Amino acid sequence: MREFSLAVVGATGLVGREMLRILEERGFPISRLKLFASERSTGLTLPFRGEKLKVEKLGQGSFRGIELALFSAGAEVSRNYAPQAQRVGAVVVDNSARFRMEPWVPLVIPEINPLDLDQQKGIVANPNCSTIQMLLVVYPLHLAARVERVFVSTYQSVSGTGEDAWEELAAQSRDLLEGRKAHPSVYPHQIAFNLIPQIGEFNQKGYCTEETKFLKETQKILHEKGIKIYATTVRVPVFRGHSQAVTVQTKGRLTAAQAKELLSQAPGVKLMEGDDYPLPIDCVGKDEVMVGRIREGEEEENILQLWIVADNLRKGAALNAIQIAELLKDKL
Repeated sequence: MREFSLAVVGATGLVGREMLRILEERGFPISRLKLFASERSTGLTLPFRGEKLKVEKLGQGSFRGIELALFSAGAEVSRNYAPQAQRVGAVVVDNSARFRMEPWVPLVIPEINPLDLDQQKGIVANPNCSTIQMLLVVYPLHLAARVERVFVSTYQSVSGTGEDAWEELAAQSRDLLEGRKAHPSVYPHQIAFNLIPQIGEFNQKGYCTEETKFLKETQKILHEKGIKIYATTVRVPVFRGHSQAVTVQTKGRLTAAQAKELLSQAPGVKLMEGDDYPLPIDCVGKDEVMVGRIREGEEEENILQLWIVADNLRKGAALNAIQIAELLKDKL
């Protein structure tokens, strides 16, 4: 089996470390692995396949000889360094929002639109974590009955923001339980024992960044300009695992029983029925997107309601990127 030279950018972050675990778990064929992170992480070592690999600082020439580069270090790093990797012949899989809406960049969920990779020109975008988990469930329903509208409310964990947010939730929880005040830093409000109905900046219409991503990314991935998404995104005091309450309106009739049958066979999806509904604590470390509480609209036909949960660091980020890389290596 041919092996590939690989780089992970943002290797010390929550998603970067998850990428390393998944690369090892799935036995990705690697001849050489380089790890990059910010200057404050330079010199640290991370375990991989029984070795300790040193973390390097990004710079000119970092990607010489690299065939595949997995980026998860934020939009600014991707803007500055992904084109550099592209120019020296590496194919970049970028987890930031920087390239997602560029017309020439494929936005890919391997279970849905793998053929879009045939059009890649050196950079492939990983969709937003919430888009990925929703579409893995909605797509089989769309194929069967054509989804026209989706209403989604999200309950997103702090790990989606990063390690600083994880630590802030832990610190605030301790402070409040011990009678001290919470001091917000990462978020505009206290996150411990609270909900924040804002993820990203607001636009002139009152929608925040995370909400607008749903519509734009869904239309691009499905190649469906007519599908409508109405989203409300909420940050919740959960460390890991995003949840979604989703209502879909379909053009064709689709019963709950039919939807369950479709989803029981859908790749990357785990159907849970009855009282055995998915919880964020159930999804941690799991590859599948979990779906339960599937029910029909009581007073309106062609309505289905669902509850969807997934590990945002795995399928929502690291795993999806590595699945893309697995498809790309067969094209290199």
